[in-house]
Amino acid sequence: MSAVHDLTEDQRAIAETTRAFADEYLAPNAVEWDRTKHFPVDVLRKAADVGLAGVYVREDAGGSELSRLEGVVAFEALATGCPSIAAYLSIHNMVGWMIDRYGSTAQRSRWLPGLCTAEHLGSYCLTEPGAGSDAAAIATRAVRDGDHWVLDGVKQFISGAGDSRIYVVMARTGGPGADGVSAFVVERDDPGVSFGPNERKMGWNAQPTRQVVLDGVRLPADRLLGAEGEGFRIAMSGLNGGRLGIAACSLGGAQEALERATRYLADRAAFGARLLHAQALQFRLADMATELEAARALVWRAAGALDRGDPRAPQLCAMAKRYATDTGFDVANQALQLHGGYGYLAEYGIEKIVRDLRVHQILEGTNEIMRVIVARSLTGAA
Repeated sequence: MSAVHDLTEDQRAIAETTRAFADEYLAPNAVEWDRTKHFPVDVLRKAADVGLAGVYVREDAGGSELSRLEGVVAFEALATGCPSIAAYLSIHNMVGWMIDRYGSTAQRSRWLPGLCTAEHLGSYCLTEPGAGSDAAAIATRAVRDGDHWVLDGVKQFISGAGDSRIYVVMARTGGPGADGVSAFVVERDDPGVSFGPNERKMGWNAQPTRQVVLDGVRLPADRLLGAEGEGFRIAMSGLNGGRLGIAACSLGGAQEALERATRYLADRAAFGARLLHAQALQFRLADMATELEAARALVWRAAGALDRGDPRAPQLCAMAKRYATDTGFDVANQALQLHGGYGYLAEYGIEKIVRDLRVHQILEGTNEIMRVIVARSLTGAA
C-alpha cells in the first residue's frame, strides 16, 4: 500500500502487520476458495488473533478499539489478499460496533467477546426482497407480545448467513417510514430462524450469501438493541462505517491488481522490448496509481471526519464509498486488460479481483444512492 508515510508509526505497523497476514493466509488460497466456494472460518479466527474481528469494539469487551482511519488502513491491507474475505470481516466488524455502541452492558458482555474472537460470526440484516435502496420501506415486522417480541419476515443478500451466529435485524415495530423501525439481535439457533440456499454469485464466492427467514421468531424483550423506533438510525450509523470498510476493500483489491499488472508488464516482452518500457502502458499505470491515490485520500478524509464526529461525515462517507468503489473496479478491470488473455484466466487471480470488486458498487447502498445522499446534503432536500 502506498502513502503509508502519511501515517503514524503505529498506523504503519497496523498496515504492515495486516498485509503480512493477508500475504500468508489469504493470498495463497484466494483463487481456490473462490473456485470451491469455501468460507474459511478457521482463517477468520486467525484474523481475530491479530485483532481484526473486533476492530472498533472497545477494549473492555475484548476489542482492538481502533479509530476509523486505522480500520480502513487495516481493511485495505487485508483486501490485497482476498477482497471477499476482507469485505466479510468489514461487515462482521460493523455488527460488533453496532452492539458495542448501542447495546446495554448486558448485551455487550453477552455477545461482544465471542464476536471479537470470531468464535461467533456476525451478519447485518437490513435488505429485503422488496426493500433494498429504499431501506425505510422494510416489511419485516416485530410485534410485542408481553415480555417478548415476535419477528416475521425475510432478509435478502445477507453475507455470512447460515454460518454467522449473531444477526442484527431491522424490523418494523411501528408505522410506515424510518421512525417505525427497531433493531434486534437474533441468534442462529432461535426457533423460527432458517436460511435460504447459498446464492450463486458473480463474485464474493468465498463467503456465503443467503436469505434469513424469520418465521414467528420469539425473542425476549432484552433482544431489542437501543430504543424502540431507533433502528433506522442505528442501521444508518452502522452503514457510515460499513461504507468506509467496503471502500477500503476496493482500494486493497485494486492495489493488488495494479501491483500484479506492473510485475506482468515487467516480465512480458513483445515486439522486441519489455512491455513496461512502452510509454503508453507506463501512462496507463500512472493514471491507475493516481486515481487510487486520490480515492485513498478521500477514504482517509472521510474516516477522519467520522472519528471526529464531524457533521459532514455521512456525506463524506458516501462520497468516499462511491468514488473508491468505482475507482477500484475500474483499476482492477484495466489491470485485467493489461494482462491480455492471461488476465481472463482464473489461475492468474485478476479476473477474481474484478468479479469481487464489482459488487462493492452495489452493496452498503448502491453508488446511485450515494449520489442521492451527497445531493441532499448539498441542496438541503429531505
